[in-house]
Order: sequence, then C-alpha cells, then structure tokens
Amino acid sequence: MNRRVKNFLARTLPEPFLRAGKEAYDGVRRIPNLPAAYLNPARRDSIARLAALKDRHRGERCFILGNGPSLRQTDLSKLRNEYTFGLNRIYLAFPEMGFETTYYLCVNDLVVEQTSDDIQRLTMPRFVTTRALRYLCPEENLFFLYATYTGAKFQKDIRFRMWEGATVTYMALQTAFYLGFSEVILIGVDHSFASKGKPNETVVSEGDDPNHFNPGYFGKGFRWQLPDLETSEKAYALANETYRAAGRRIIDATIGGKLTIFPKADYGSLF
Repeated sequence: MNRRVKNFLARTLPEPFLRAGKEAYDGVRRIPNLPAAYLNPARRDSIARLAALKDRHRGERCFILGNGPSLRQTDLSKLRNEYTFGLNRIYLAFPEMGFETTYYLCVNDLVVEQTSDDIQRLTMPRFVTTRALRYLCPEENLFFLYATYTGAKFQKDIRFRMWEGATVTYMALQTAFYLGFSEVILIGVDHSFASKGKPNETVVSEGDDPNHFNPGYFGKGFRWQLPDLETSEKAYALANETYRAAGRRIIDATIGGKLTIFPKADYGSLF
C-alpha cells in the first residue's frame, strides 16, 4: 500500500476501522512466518516445554533488570535470593554481582547475532525468538518464542504470538506474567538514551557505550538499533493495564529513571 493511499484512508476512515484494517493487513503479512512459528521441530518442542512453566511462580515477586547506566548505582547484591530476569548483555555484570539471574531474555536479532556464543554458554532458562534459530542450537533450557514487530497486544500465554513492543523489557513482562508472578519490579530501566537519531535505525558504535551499565555493552564496532521510546511507552501502558486488571502490579524502582508509566518505589525500601 503506497503512502498516498495510506494518507487518504487515514483522513477519511474512523479510527476503529483503521485499527481493524491495519491489524488484518499485519496478520496477512505474518502468514509466511507461521511455519517457523508453529511447525519447526525446535519451536514445537519449546511450546511443549513452556506448558510446564505456566504459573510456576504464582503469587511471587520478581525483578526485571534493565541495562541502563543506573544499574551501576543499584545494589544488586540485594537480589541474590530474589527471582530475576536478565536481558541482552546483562551477563557482563554477573562477575561483579556474584550470581546469575534466574531467567534470561534476548529478542533483538542484531544482539543475538553478535552475542550468540555468549547466549549459548549460559545455563539458566533462556527465552529467545524463533528468528534466533539461525544463530543458536536448540538445547535444554532454551525456549524459542514467536514474536513480531507489529500487531500490538499483551500475550498472557507465551506459547503463542507475542508483540515485542520495541523493547525486550516488554517481552520480559509478558513472560513474567505467564510464569505467574504477581509483582514485577523494574530496575535499570532508565528510559533515556544519550544516543539520538531515527527510532529503530541501525547504527554502528564508534566507541564506549554511554547508554548502558557497561561501556563495552555495545562497544566499538557493535551494530545496534536506536530506541523507539514512543512505541515502548505504548507497550508499557498495555502491560500496566493488563497486570492491574489481573490483580497484579508492576513497580518501577529504577534509580533516576525517566519512565512515567508505572508506580514508583524506592529500591532500598523493597527489602
């Protein structure tokens, strides 16, 4: 559909019709992905094993560790005996933390491609997407999720299609919901980046990384995509609404974080 037709439809059709039409169009575009999403042997095995994880942490709390610079100001030793989700290159902090996160997620194709050896060496339950089958070998404790860039939704059952919401943190929130956690606490989700540019544009790092807790996180020569904060805020709002409707809650305990979607809490007061 060319831009002229899109602009005409946007001016003439009511919002509900536009939304329904876009969802239908996105659904048709996703059809070629369905064989890998539901018929690939590794994916089918993941679906079967994911069933055993449903509600395994019913009524418990967990922490999702973002990778912002504020993580350096956060006493992570307090999390040693907590359930935790680590994202992307959080393993760079493991030596200093003295322990590993309970779970791990990485869904961005560029990150998986460039760190596949690191991900493969991890041993905790790890969640990646079906696109990662190009880089990772199926094994125990490695779960392949079907995730898409379009079709906004909050997936309560991660055996089926998930929306990425422009941030791995949103994927972690959906995963934590499926595992049954009733309280999810965000830390290190600064929601602020020193690097500026067009959202989702792929760039190559020219030196130390100012956007994450470790200067080598996306160090020199690393290819990564600029953040899409607007889309991620829409995703966070959807997560907040879904948790509240289910009698659960998400709390933002990021030190100095710029995200305003979730109720705030002082990190130290949580222990």
